[in-house]
Amino acid sequence: MTDATNTPATTGGKRIELTLRALLLGCVLAVIFTAANVYLGLRVGLTFASAIPAAVIAMAVMRTFRTSTIWENMTVQTVASVGGAMSAIIFVLPGLIMVGAWREFPIWESITICLLGGILGVTFSIPLRRALVVNGGLPYPEGVAAAEVLKVGSRGAEQTESAVRENRAGLWVVVWSAVAAALFAFLQAARVFAGEAARFIKLPAALGGGATGLGAGMQFALLGAGHLIGLTVGLAQLFGLLVAWFIIVPIMTSPDYVTWTAGLGLESLAAGVAPGAPAAELANTVWRNEVRFMGAGVIGVAAIWTLIKLAGPLVGGLTSALASQAKRKSGEALDRTEQDIPINWVGSVSVACVIGIAALLAFVANTQPALAATAPMLVIGGVIYVVIIGFAVAAICGYMAGLIGSSNSPVSGVGILAIVVASLMMLAVIAIAGVPADPAFIAYALIVTAIVFAVAVIANDNLQDLKTGQLVAATPWRQQTALIVGVIAGAIVIPFVLNAMNRAFGFEGGPAGIASEPLAAPQATLISALAKGVISGDLRWDLIGVGALIGVGVIILDAVLNRTTNGRIKLPPLAVGIGFYLPAAITTMLVIGAVAGWLYEKALKGKPFEEVGKRMGILMASGLIVGESLFGVLNAGVIGGTEREAPFAFFGIGESWPEGGGMLTGAVVFGLIAFGLYNWIKRQSGLRLFRGGVVALYWVALPFALLMMGGWISTLFLVPGERRNWLFAAGSIGFCALLIWRLWLNSRAPGRAGPFPSPRRFWRVFVPLGLLALVGLILAGLGMGFAIISATALPQAAPGVVPFAVGAAVFLITLGAGLCWPIVSRLVRKPAEPGASSER
Repeated sequence: MTDATNTPATTGGKRIELTLRALLLGCVLAVIFTAANVYLGLRVGLTFASAIPAAVIAMAVMRTFRTSTIWENMTVQTVASVGGAMSAIIFVLPGLIMVGAWREFPIWESITICLLGGILGVTFSIPLRRALVVNGGLPYPEGVAAAEVLKVGSRGAEQTESAVRENRAGLWVVVWSAVAAALFAFLQAARVFAGEAARFIKLPAALGGGATGLGAGMQFALLGAGHLIGLTVGLAQLFGLLVAWFIIVPIMTSPDYVTWTAGLGLESLAAGVAPGAPAAELANTVWRNEVRFMGAGVIGVAAIWTLIKLAGPLVGGLTSALASQAKRKSGEALDRTEQDIPINWVGSVSVACVIGIAALLAFVANTQPALAATAPMLVIGGVIYVVIIGFAVAAICGYMAGLIGSSNSPVSGVGILAIVVASLMMLAVIAIAGVPADPAFIAYALIVTAIVFAVAVIANDNLQDLKTGQLVAATPWRQQTALIVGVIAGAIVIPFVLNAMNRAFGFEGGPAGIASEPLAAPQATLISALAKGVISGDLRWDLIGVGALIGVGVIILDAVLNRTTNGRIKLPPLAVGIGFYLPAAITTMLVIGAVAGWLYEKALKGKPFEEVGKRMGILMASGLIVGESLFGVLNAGVIGGTEREAPFAFFGIGESWPEGGGMLTGAVVFGLIAFGLYNWIKRQSGLRLFRGGVVALYWVALPFALLMMGGWISTLFLVPGERRNWLFAAGSIGFCALLIWRLWLNSRAPGRAGPFPSPRRFWRVFVPLGLLALVGLILAGLGMGFAIISATALPQAAPGVVPFAVGAAVFLITLGAGLCWPIVSRLVRKPAEPGASSER
């Protein structure tokens, strides 16, 4: 059947909503978004909302089925969205590696923590649906946006041809953005240029003689994340960055501060750094071990303030919902859109989850000799904590998600408060039982917090999805079933990705990985440090107190700005705290992404395609995150399989750069690709021509072609006697010229799409595409060579390199086929209809 409409009306035929194909596609997308979010969260401490990208991909793929419906698309979006949200558990779990409790992530324990906590988050959010979604009067921004996307793009009588084109364009935007980000990440992994530009300096004596610095990570995932967080949050993070790195770090690294603290008998890490140490070592030591704890104080105060502000509306919403429920007549038949999973089933599943959590906690307590004597007390206390605090956190996070959106909901602050309370509970058990404060108590507190955190992140996302379902007239119990399926899909994939990351990179503060640079995992680092400090008694409460005072000042400043500017200027305190404890290189690029997104949306202001352009920007940002993150996961697997720190560094280009050349080249190429992508999606948003995949390929290929041209020209001076270098240099110059010419022509005049091009069109279109196809054939040939070698010679000579060779073969063959496809598609394309518009 086909949807009759995008409105809540129902049809007389069979309702297609919770189908096997929708669940399978949702699980595939859930695995992709979960893996991407795990990498992003470990690298930069942020995750992205996947509801809108999942909705767009679902509509584009499900359109191949004639009977697909808006409700089926919503099922795909729901499964994929909650699976991606499940990845936020990585804000806690890596802490168990950092404190030495685990050496790797045990598969069944990790899955059990994610699964039981996630399903409990779903069951807790079911009774909250009526209170917060139906009767709460909350905006639920992401849920409403996803519903609008589904209404516009799903099959139905109200759907326009432009909506169909927008769906296809949106899919291409995600794909090509992901390809561009993955290729750039590949070149960084190949050591063609640097992945970060940073500069640290020691200040003159007139300015205190301390150290400071600033950096920018050249990662498209950060650019995309910055675009998604928006200008307000980005500038608030910039404020936190400036306070931390340009005020506090210079003060705490100055000789006067070291002398002052020594006179007071206080500890100063700057005093332990060698006098002649580089500025980077001095500044990073102080920031990592002292300033970040101030950030924890800022975040803690901001989270408490947020909860206080929301307490009144939350109680009012729940009271109103209970009063409305009491007025319902006994035995009254429920409308289909009001049918939740039966409450007895919800209770049974919740009890089963609680029993499973008790069994898990009992297993953890009884397998640790230091916890065995207090196991009953720990298990009972842990279960009570998970149930009571878990339900409270589910209600609070669900309400905050409805009020300010899932992306802006202070889940990190909730996690910090949860670990402090859990650690204090461990101290109470230690005091009552009279046992020593063993590190095993730290691990136990982290496991309990991980379960509560899983409840929080799922409730934070679920109610957003349920709002989408309400707006498209979905059946609640079917959507709630899809939520559980999404939790299962996300929970299964998380430990495997975590183990790959741990083996390849390791985590900051934990055992070293194969690569020399560990993953920052900022939240896990901070949460594990708080647990260790509270239980061992050496937590720097003075630093947290200073951060709390700064947080109070930020709250006051935010209130003043909000009042004096009528809400136009805000300073979210949580975002300021995040600017304190995220690495400077990460925060800087997030701010750049936020400003770039603001400039892009400003350029769309007043245009007839403004809303379409904004959605394309969201899709591009999501594609950048997914592309780089998935390559990061692949890179981690290859590093683990080959046990080499840089398995893709076979070009040898990075070693030939002069000092700073890798940074400069990387920054230039990064900027060119970013500008090209933003320019391309702005053109895509005009709804005139949506077949822009080839133009995107030009923009993606141009920076790499310029890089190749620069490399060959430099070889003319390094090896002047090689005549073939002149040929390669001339060819690369011609290739770049053709790409630039084609892009210029594409912006000036339309062409005709036919199988037999005119001479003019031959030079404008088919020569550049032919050169791309030639490069594609060469790459595909290299891939075939890798495949033959991996199947014959490598198993005997170097068995550890086989996974790398196979991966390289698949990558090169796929890339080569993609470069050949544009010209092949034109050669087989039918002539354009008379009067029909054609692709430029």
